[in-house]
Amino acid sequence: MSEHQYYEFQALDRPLSHEEQNQLRTVSTRARITATSFTNTYNWGDLRGDPRRMVERYFDAHLYVANWGTHRLILRLPQQTLALPTVRPYCLDHHVDAWTTPTHLLLDLTSEDEEGEEDEGADDSLAALIGVRDELATGDLRPLYLAWLSALTAQGFEDDDEEEFQTAFEPPVPAGLNALTAPQRALADFLRVDADLLTVAAKASPATPKEPTGPSKKELSRLIAALPQEEKDALLLRLAIGPAPRLRLDLLHRLGGSTAHAPVTGQQSAAQLLEAAHALRTERGRHAERQRAAARAEYLTDLARETESIWRQVETHIATKKTSAYDKAVALLAELRDAYHHTGQGTDFGQRLTLLRETYQRRPGLILRLDRHGLR
Repeated sequence: MSEHQYYEFQALDRPLSHEEQNQLRTVSTRARITATSFTNTYNWGDLRGDPRRMVERYFDAHLYVANWGTHRLILRLPQQTLALPTVRPYCLDHHVDAWTTPTHLLLDLTSEDEEGEEDEGADDSLAALIGVRDELATGDLRPLYLAWLSALTAQGFEDDDEEEFQTAFEPPVPAGLNALTAPQRALADFLRVDADLLTVAAKASPATPKEPTGPSKKELSRLIAALPQEEKDALLLRLAIGPAPRLRLDLLHRLGGSTAHAPVTGQQSAAQLLEAAHALRTERGRHAERQRAAARAEYLTDLARETESIWRQVETHIATKKTSAYDKAVALLAELRDAYHHTGQGTDFGQRLTLLRETYQRRPGLILRLDRHGLR
């Protein structure tokens, strides 16, 4: 399997200076570098820089995809928008990590697929995922919980310590896990969150309130009026100079606004979640098997009404003396056998099959195929 690695970095809060772009050029001579991005694909070799350090210094988001199954997303947020103590309960092993610089909090989310299946079109995933950064900045913790679920699944495959799973409890459960946003659905896919595990976890998740939880228009007017004049002037100056992609979020945080519902304390252990997901998966499999069995029974009942027509088709195929026609005849006979047994007429089928074998006993190609399919 040929090697394929894709690196993408995005600067969102401010553009990169010419000096910074030149510094990044020393990391890769082939990368596409702009004032807001760094992208490169490697079919041999690797990136010379450390993605974590690059995000700390230059960027706000990083996506990494490798065709041996690694998916990685690193996000950088201003510390005033998301605090490390809020994030820590969702950190799990090396799959969900967080740390701070003097000005920012960084999240490192990783998913590994041991099957090593390459995802077609994954190179374009950062555009679909980037929205979770703003959601986290406004207090929506669903992306963190999704990352924790992904890590829990991975840990379940890597570690068989049942006692540890029994004593480890889920982190705070955010509202709205059963109504994910488009970026959150993309994140769940990217991190390979188990759908059954998410369904089980969502049962304890409060519903998202229909009305915004942040200040009303009237309250915002009062809060803005109370801002010092110098601060208002500084905000307007940022808007006039532009671009100011974070201006709205910064203002809302300054005013104490939030768009997220407070999470509830997690009540389930990791083992309970994994066991409930397994039970859900097992029951779904049983239900699907029952549906297949019912469909098969209905098909065989209908087929039993057309037995004479099917026997004529078998004779027609055999008469051609072609091997491909023999295969078709044997396939029809196998279905006939099941239909006869389904309707309690197995003896009748056996008698007719014996007659057919005697009639065509000088057709070794046909007899061999009948034997292989247990049609004796």
